Amino acid sequence: AVAPDTAASARAADDWIAEHVTTDDIVITADIPLASRCLKENARVLSPRGRLFTENDIGEALANRDLQSQLRDIGIMAGGPPPFGKRDRSHFLQRLDQTIQAILRTHS
Repeated sequence: AVAPDTAASARAADDWIAEHVTTDDIVITADIPLASRCLKENARVLSPRGRLFTENDIGEALANRDLQSQLRDIGIMAGGPPPFGKRDRSHFLQRLDQTIQAILRTHS
């Protein structure tokens, strides 16, 4: 669990991002609820591992997040994602470049 002051600060940061994000901004986050909020504002949202979140798959991502949380809470599942590696970094950089290029194409 996160300390109350830290949790409140994280929520405040998420709220600020979601309130100030605009169309075609790129948000990089592993926080699925924040990703969902930013997609509603037409931002482009990437995970640090290069997953591009869309309106079509964010519902599934939220449901999966909730299921994993429940499994951790009852002790069926432990741990988190595998360590961040070179392949993750490469995938992220490739997806970020693709996202930037897509935005530039829409404005040319």
